[in-house]
Amino acid sequence: MADSALHDLTATEQAAAIRAGTVSPVELTRHYLERVDRLGADLGAFVTVTGELALDQAAAAEKEALAARREGRGLPPLHGVPVPVKDLNNVAGVPTSLGSAAFEGLVPEVDDHVAARLRAGGSPMPGKTNTPEFGLPSHTENRIAPPARCPWDTTRSAGGSSGGAAAAVAAGLAPVAHASDGGGSTRIPASVCGLFGIKPSRGLVSSGPTLHDVTGLATSGALGRTVRDAATLLDVLAGPMPGDPYAAPALPPGDTYAACAHPGRASGRLRIATLTDPPLPDAELHPECLAATRGAAELLRELGHEVDEVALPSDGSIAVAFTKVWAVLAALRPVPEEREELLMPLTRHMRERGRRIPAPEFAAALSTFRSLGQAVADTLLAAEGGYDMILSPTLSRPPLPVGALRCDADPAEEFRRIGAFTPFTPLYNATGQPAVSLPLHRTPEGLPVGVMLGGRYGEDAALLSVSAQLEAARPWHGHRPAMW
Repeated sequence: MADSALHDLTATEQAAAIRAGTVSPVELTRHYLERVDRLGADLGAFVTVTGELALDQAAAAEKEALAARREGRGLPPLHGVPVPVKDLNNVAGVPTSLGSAAFEGLVPEVDDHVAARLRAGGSPMPGKTNTPEFGLPSHTENRIAPPARCPWDTTRSAGGSSGGAAAAVAAGLAPVAHASDGGGSTRIPASVCGLFGIKPSRGLVSSGPTLHDVTGLATSGALGRTVRDAATLLDVLAGPMPGDPYAAPALPPGDTYAACAHPGRASGRLRIATLTDPPLPDAELHPECLAATRGAAELLRELGHEVDEVALPSDGSIAVAFTKVWAVLAALRPVPEEREELLMPLTRHMRERGRRIPAPEFAAALSTFRSLGQAVADTLLAAEGGYDMILSPTLSRPPLPVGALRCDADPAEEFRRIGAFTPFTPLYNATGQPAVSLPLHRTPEGLPVGVMLGGRYGEDAALLSVSAQLEAARPWHGHRPAMW
């Protein structure tokens, strides 16, 4: 196959070609490493490139693929397909910066479970993708790497905190990418960069063994150009591990998320609630984000689903609770005292706030999340008489210029801007429900605008099936930035 055509293939097509022997893992990995070398710096996509490691892993994957063909046995779903890991997660023997100058030089000895699953699945790791410090803001601008930029317009931010991962996939530097999401960090860059992104149900993907989020807000997820690509990566990442505090319902034996990502799998006529009023009092919805949501609602109706407009009262209590929990999480990161001065202003601000929050207030904030999840389950998404899914904008605005959210001189203002930009996404981190962002809309300037679907807890498969319906009705992965 012509080398120039390799990144035109979807991740699942690449995996099929490796199984068939028409593409080798080494050939594919070299192709992506060349693109990373040529384009990665301009996009701020990678913090660390691990070319030697990736090629060694690709050579091992190639030997295994040859043996599997000879013996007539199967391979893991993304065997031989390169998958980068976000730099908030540990890969043994590879630096982990957490997006922070305070952690430069840290080299973990143990894989996080997501990295271990990728190793076991035969996916070479071309590098660690860029992330903001501790994954706190919804941009990817730090002190250790260039800003992550949107490939559709490199004057604009790729979003965050999985901004490097999204920039890499959208620009054809990686076929799919590991991401993570504690307040929208997979869905935000998916919307900004024109990708499909899934934040799975709490407990579907392990956060262990060393970086467990005690609040349950954060989980690893997947970014891809197609629903099936992201679903296939979810198949690799998903599954309980020893020590996990949560475990989401598993698929029936023999089923896969990739199989669920098929338009024919959606189960009949669904009831879908549409929310377009931002749940934060000071957030305003851009007309293009409203148009994206209404267009998605109309497309769902054309596909035979019932879609209703629903208005919920704006309630600042959720934002207050989320801010307290987010601040405590920032304060929990163990930073040596002599390196605190290397932290970004927003990080220092959040850590100071977190240290001042009494334990009863922290516990009350977590209780607010539990009450919200119960209320959504009992009313809006009730099994009997409720809605099956919730449609909303992913973000309140189209992609923003690099630096538009950052405010080093006033980190409290920066946090306010972040909240106003992302008023819809944190709901699903608080409740633990699955949510996806779909790139169904473009502004007149050609910038991507995502819409979000949230589902019942544990019903990730249903979200993938409906997403595949929408993708089949309005395909998007043929849209490519000029640098492709």
